[in-house]
Amino acid sequence: MTATEPVLRLQNITKRFGPLTANDSITFDLKRGEVIALLGENGAGKTTLMNILFGHYVADEGTVEVFGRPLPPGEPRAALEAGIGMVHQHFTLADNLTVLENIALGTQPLWRPRLDRVAAAARIQAMARDFGLEVHPGATVSALSVGERQRVEILKALYRDARILILDEPTAVLTPSETEALFRTLKLMVAKGLSIIFISHKLAEVMAVSDRVLVLRAGRLSGERETATTDRHELAALMVGQEVAQPTVEAVQPGRPLLELAGVSTARRGSGSALDGVSLTLRAGEITGLAGVSGNGQAALAALIAGTERPTSGSIHIDRHNPADWSPRAALASGIGRIPEDRHAVGSIGDMSVTENVVSERYRSQRFSRYGFLDWGAARRFAEQIITDYDVKCPSPDARIRLLSGGNMQKLILGRVLDSDPKVILANQPTRGLDVGAVAYVHGRLLEARRRGAAILLISEDLEEVLALSDRVVVMSKGRLSAPSARGERSVRELGALMAGHGAEAA
Repeated sequence: MTATEPVLRLQNITKRFGPLTANDSITFDLKRGEVIALLGENGAGKTTLMNILFGHYVADEGTVEVFGRPLPPGEPRAALEAGIGMVHQHFTLADNLTVLENIALGTQPLWRPRLDRVAAAARIQAMARDFGLEVHPGATVSALSVGERQRVEILKALYRDARILILDEPTAVLTPSETEALFRTLKLMVAKGLSIIFISHKLAEVMAVSDRVLVLRAGRLSGERETATTDRHELAALMVGQEVAQPTVEAVQPGRPLLELAGVSTARRGSGSALDGVSLTLRAGEITGLAGVSGNGQAALAALIAGTERPTSGSIHIDRHNPADWSPRAALASGIGRIPEDRHAVGSIGDMSVTENVVSERYRSQRFSRYGFLDWGAARRFAEQIITDYDVKCPSPDARIRLLSGGNMQKLILGRVLDSDPKVILANQPTRGLDVGAVAYVHGRLLEARRRGAAILLISEDLEEVLALSDRVVVMSKGRLSAPSARGERSVRELGALMAGHGAEAA
């Protein structure tokens, strides 16, 4: 093939699931040394398209060519052998193995079971130097930071001679400094002739790293732009079909303390950090943003506030009242509303209906209970109200909630929480994986709750989101909190240093 021919060509790709057309005649090329950004709302067809490219799905129509040769459909190994690599948002590494073992796993032919560790380590170190991905081949993955784990995932793809690299939300769990390092690596890759598809919801990053932007909407390619000739507003409009209005954050005077943690510690569970002497005050009409790299204690703090974790020391006060027995029921009774981190595993029960899910936390209340039995009529009317008020797209209140898109599922959870007018709202990763339109909607609803006087704790690994919404910002690192800072008081670089554990001071 000539230097001007595309390294990847998708031609008229169409994929249907029953009456739903997930991809509708999508055509695009990727050139050598080019970075294409792939944007789209939840359900726009990005994941389906990538699954077709990797052979997990077979397209109903259309073809894929890699370096001028047809890619056999439905054969993942053929995609790998053709030079396509992918780094997933959620890493697929074995924590108990070394960096070298994770990278080399599956690359040895069966007739040669013994790995030449010296040669493999030398090759990994050479690639690490070439691409700015420094990591020790002998290190155990469980001891690595999030940024280092991502380097291992990239090295896994490069070790298999990937020449086309697909990055799925690659900065979702990185600090600002780690994001900058990743972008430097991408530039080195492009300079060496690699081609990249960059999937992200962060428009600022798309503008910073890509050469072209492809936008999918409702399964079709709704727009293609040279990055240098477009802006974030145009891309957002292409994604959702209209101009996206960002909610305004007005200055407010916070009210009385509604939740106070004083010197709280928790037992360690799993691989994440436990809380270590955490003190935090949430005030009425104020959003406190909590930034931090995943695994540094955010999960323990969220579990504590939700009542699923009890403190081993310290105290909890809700509106100056100290609950005698802390539990999920006590948290709900105290006026705490919970938007959980994982809407699928924790926030909903997939095989239950929309109606059952929206009343799941309040089915014993007088509103939905009659003589000890669930009032199905009241429950269904409530579900219909949430569907209407929160613009939820779903077949009916009787539909299983797992059939909904991530954005619509999040709207239902928002409605379930906010309808009870909670004193305190725990918003844990409330926009993770959502498109720009859904993000603006969720932010707007949280700001409405703030205006009504709720105290909101916004836990997010997206520093841009924390800075956009929060009145005060705290940073969590290794189970401890930094002192709070007012909006704009600390720079992104300073907050990033605190996220990385450099100079974090106790609150």
